[in-house]
Amino acid sequence: MNVKIDYITGSRRFSNYWWATIIFLGGLFFFLAGISSYLNTNLVFFTSSSDLLFIPQGIVMTFYGTVAIFISLFLWFTIILNVGGGYNQFDLQKGLITIFRQGFPGKNRSIYLKYSIDEIQAIKVSIKDGLTPRREIFLKTKDKREIPLTRVGEPLVLSAIEEKATELAKFLGVVVEGIF
Repeated sequence: MNVKIDYITGSRRFSNYWWATIIFLGGLFFFLAGISSYLNTNLVFFTSSSDLLFIPQGIVMTFYGTVAIFISLFLWFTIILNVGGGYNQFDLQKGLITIFRQGFPGKNRSIYLKYSIDEIQAIKVSIKDGLTPRREIFLKTKDKREIPLTRVGEPLVLSAIEEKATELAKFLGVVVEGIF
């Protein structure tokens, strides 16, 4: 097999769908509770929010609801665009490594990097444990650049990241750095 392709998930993860939905529903109910206090009618069926005073509780709930709705719309926007999604393609036949990622709309919507396999010095593994653990695989070039190959946000299991790095290093015929 001369071509290896690793797909990167990006924003279309279960956790993003979950939080976008929860934040939207919470924001909607806060917004409706605030508007209910202004109109003195009950717009939320499972509670009596018309008993709230519009100033200060109703205004604050309307504000927080609006902010939450906008945050959830931003999350849905990133999910629809699949920001961070893409692939890593390693082609031994052509001697090329292609890294593709999608971003936000604009001039640099897509990131498309191509490297010759001859430019690659090693596969580097970076492991940082603690409160915010980071486990990443980098493509290290001969001019000391480090290009990330793994997805952001969900650290892989230690054994899986070591296995993936050694498999990729064997495929490319380079060494692995950072594994003790």
